[in-house]
Amino acid sequence: MPSPAHLTPAATAPALSILIPVYNEEGVLDALFARLYPVLDAMGEPYEIIFINDGSRDRSVPMLREQFQRRPDVTRVVLFNGNFGQHMALMAGFEHARGEITITLDADLQNPPEEIPRLVAAIREGHDYVGTVRRQRHDTAFRRVSSRLMNRLRERITRIEMTDQGCMLRAYDRALVDTLNACQEVNTFVPALAYTFAASPTEIEVSHEERHAGESKYSIYKLLRLNFDLVTGFSIVPLQWFSLLGTALSAASGSLFLLLVIRRFLFGAEVEGVFTLFALLFFLVGIVLFGIGLMGEYVGRIQQEVRRRPRYRVSAVLQAAPDSGPVFTDGARAAAPADTGGALGASAVAGAKEITS
Repeated sequence: MPSPAHLTPAATAPALSILIPVYNEEGVLDALFARLYPVLDAMGEPYEIIFINDGSRDRSVPMLREQFQRRPDVTRVVLFNGNFGQHMALMAGFEHARGEITITLDADLQNPPEEIPRLVAAIREGHDYVGTVRRQRHDTAFRRVSSRLMNRLRERITRIEMTDQGCMLRAYDRALVDTLNACQEVNTFVPALAYTFAASPTEIEVSHEERHAGESKYSIYKLLRLNFDLVTGFSIVPLQWFSLLGTALSAASGSLFLLLVIRRFLFGAEVEGVFTLFALLFFLVGIVLFGIGLMGEYVGRIQQEVRRRPRYRVSAVLQAAPDSGPVFTDGARAAAPADTGGALGASAVAGAKEITS
């Protein structure tokens, strides 16, 4: 007979929901399973673990399916039909989460699952949002320095005070998760979005480990894009800065023009400063082009919002039925089932039936 910690997700609302985005993590999943489930079993509370496969192209999907078959009582798997990004995977996880407390966790084991009870305790102390700060980060010096610089820039621009925005080990209470689910933004940064709605946020220090296997999915370009999206998605301060800069440059240009006119009348035509004027012109043109690009970022976000396209597409959900054991739930709705890397197989998807929970 299953213990209370192993109640079927469809039978009762669990106390804890653990959300884990997965993208090409075949090298670390077995180690993650071996550490995560014992930690949650030892807590003695009903829980569910929701893996969100973000279009993996390795063996991650069949490994998740095997784990679901081993522990269908507490395991659910949401399968995207493409790669929509980590934060969209988290938003899909929030929509499927039923726990009173939701924990987000990366699959790479850099954030130890053993820290989960501490986050749960912090929520139960009265906080609705628990952020984390990595202690003794096992990242390159470049990543650490760039992270600190971006944290400071973000705080100045957005007024969102997160000591460590890159740590995805975080906890959310039920009310905050419901609020996040009500947001329909096409692009968002989940920790920052949650912080804007949190009434009693807090942070705790957690340990940080070296990546168990594989490489980080965030290249330098993706990190820059992520931070640019964060700034433009939560503040118009950059536009205000450019308005002030434009005003200052206009005043300086007018003063320079007046000075040149006066000098022409006093000293006649001068050519000694022509190259300086060219350099100044190129500098101002560069500022203008950057400002146009910044404006384009904001306009592009508006275009994405007004198109109202779906943020992601779920091809299938693996979860236990209330009475008949594990089944495959069709998550594609009206769309045709998508290819999930061959892990489910055509017959499995075709034979899936929908469950309303």
